[in-house]
Amino acid sequence: MPRKFAAAVAALVLSLAACGAGPDGGGSSGTASPDAGATIEIGSLYEPQNLDNTAGGGQGVTEAFNGNVYEGLFKLTDAGKVENLLAESQEVSDDGLTYTFRLRKGVKFHSGKTLTSADVKSSIERVTADDSQSARKSSLEVIKSIETPDDATVVVKLSDRSISLVYNLSYVWIINSAAKDLATGEDGTGPYKLGTWKRGSTLSLDRAPGYWGTPPANNGVVFHYFTDATALNNALLTGAVDIVTSQQSPDALSQFTGNPDYKISDGHSTTKLLLAFNDRKAPFDKPLVRKAVSSAIDDAKLLESIWAGHGSLIGSMVPPTDPWYEDLTKVNPYDVELAKRQLAEAGYAKGFRFTLDTPNYDPHPTAATFIKSELAKVGITVDVNVITADEWYTKVYKNHDFTATLQEHVNDRDVVWYGDPDFYWGYDNPQVTQWVREAEQAKTAGEQTELLKKVNRQIAEDAASDWLYLYPQIVVASSALSGYPVNGLNSQFYAYGIKKG
Repeated sequence: MPRKFAAAVAALVLSLAACGAGPDGGGSSGTASPDAGATIEIGSLYEPQNLDNTAGGGQGVTEAFNGNVYEGLFKLTDAGKVENLLAESQEVSDDGLTYTFRLRKGVKFHSGKTLTSADVKSSIERVTADDSQSARKSSLEVIKSIETPDDATVVVKLSDRSISLVYNLSYVWIINSAAKDLATGEDGTGPYKLGTWKRGSTLSLDRAPGYWGTPPANNGVVFHYFTDATALNNALLTGAVDIVTSQQSPDALSQFTGNPDYKISDGHSTTKLLLAFNDRKAPFDKPLVRKAVSSAIDDAKLLESIWAGHGSLIGSMVPPTDPWYEDLTKVNPYDVELAKRQLAEAGYAKGFRFTLDTPNYDPHPTAATFIKSELAKVGITVDVNVITADEWYTKVYKNHDFTATLQEHVNDRDVVWYGDPDFYWGYDNPQVTQWVREAEQAKTAGEQTELLKKVNRQIAEDAASDWLYLYPQIVVASSALSGYPVNGLNSQFYAYGIKKG
């Protein structure tokens, strides 16, 4: 799913480890008392569209709220492990079709209401509802029923085996079933509650009184939102913010390199920049055309121009941190002459013209200009149409009204979306769909891995999209800070472990 709008997820169930007295991942210092008066000022380019992650809230609400304001039955740590959170334990039936979860005791929502199994049931059903805009929705369609035999027990019954169920449930926020106005408010169980949201400016999170787990290591956080990377970096240089969640201007790193007042962390990203074709529409309904376009673009040069040596090429949807990764950069290599031959074979020897819809935030406009120049060399004319994030969501993601687009996809293990013909890019290969289905029903991780390797290679051979590069994850922070997450895993940013001083 797009980086700007909650990313798509389906994956292997990772190893489970019981969580202690509360969340302690994301670089938590382990202390229960905050620094005196310390409020952490966080700089970000990703303001929420709204505060409801099932209504197009986007990457911004995930970054600010996931694990901080809302919690799930399970949590995905900054290292990519799944741990118990609001679920104290789980049992799985021999046939893999029934999961029984026991809830942690003593958990209350910010409103004071005690967490019950009815809230868990309601929260899952919010994601799977007909009007839900959550990208998790199809991942949970395997759920046949949810039963609540008592306040502390949730029984989930499936129509098919789902090796990814627990992993997918780590993305479902548990919300008070009686909560209202979730687009502008909240009622979660996390270590922070919503303070004030000043649209276009800031969003503050205050410590939640009576939090069930380990209290935050700070006195609260404020997310400051910027529309360009230069302004964001200036805010860090002047002390207006303490940390930048994701550095988007590599040229600016020289301002911080070697400066003892700042620390630069190179974490592990799962964010892919895609030139996504609408595989339903001519000429991109022909794999040979898609392969030609992919081979006509010098991805290495684009990556260098934008990230100055950071990041990497991958050649498909799968980053190296996924178990089913293979280096597929040679499947559609940069080769202008090859691209010309493929275009001629596909019936487009003189090229063609198409519109490229691109979001207006960095680095998309720059990448679009580069692609326009590259494709001109093989006779393809590109009309760049710059649109807002909201316009992209409606035009491209919801209505599929596009020919090609640029977008970031942030999640790990999201290659499975190529098995969904209804997804916005419209890739429809029945064999891939079958492999994805079989992988999800696999009894072992090894079986799933082998099937998804086949998926990965097939989508590369079909050039289902052009995977331009894998982002680096660069966090720049004041050297006075510690305990912050450094990996760009699915856009989450656990703030409760951050200490200042």
